[in-house]
Amino acid sequence: MYTVIKQFMPNEYLSSVFELNLEDLSERRIKGIITDLDNTLVEWDRPEATPELLDWMYFVKQQGFHVTIVSNNNKERVSSFSEPTGIQFIHSAKKPMGHAFRKACRKMGLKKNEVVVIGDQVLTDVYGGNRAGFYTVLVVPMSKSDGLWTKINRSLERLVLRRLKEKGLIQWEESK
Repeated sequence: MYTVIKQFMPNEYLSSVFELNLEDLSERRIKGIITDLDNTLVEWDRPEATPELLDWMYFVKQQGFHVTIVSNNNKERVSSFSEPTGIQFIHSAKKPMGHAFRKACRKMGLKKNEVVVIGDQVLTDVYGGNRAGFYTVLVVPMSKSDGLWTKINRSLERLVLRRLKEKGLIQWEESK
């Protein structure tokens, strides 16, 4: 049972992608970032990147990192967001299935031990990344509201997080 529960535990927990320690990643020989889109990079209903995110993406690229957006959302949503930023993407990813994570690695020309997976959902991003053997980072969702399927996931996610906390496996506190 413990092994199953550990699949839902991120390696790191951050308030946002902007807190990602790129120097630490470089020291650990991480060269690529697979990131979710909605509620990880921008709010789920924001059509384009914010100036702050564009600056961050530019900085990440300047530091030598490859970035690929892997999203369960449809092609129209992901391409209309990603193409203006110049960030490659995979849409309709079917996370937590591992195929899209492995495809992103191939697109970046990297091995999974050289890549970190970042997202705001335990059941898709963290669980999928862990199952596929990646280092995972859970971030606080950028918006308090969600689409229908994400609302369902969030209710299940709260149960998983509560169980992890009860077992003393996570130390962070949710903000009220």
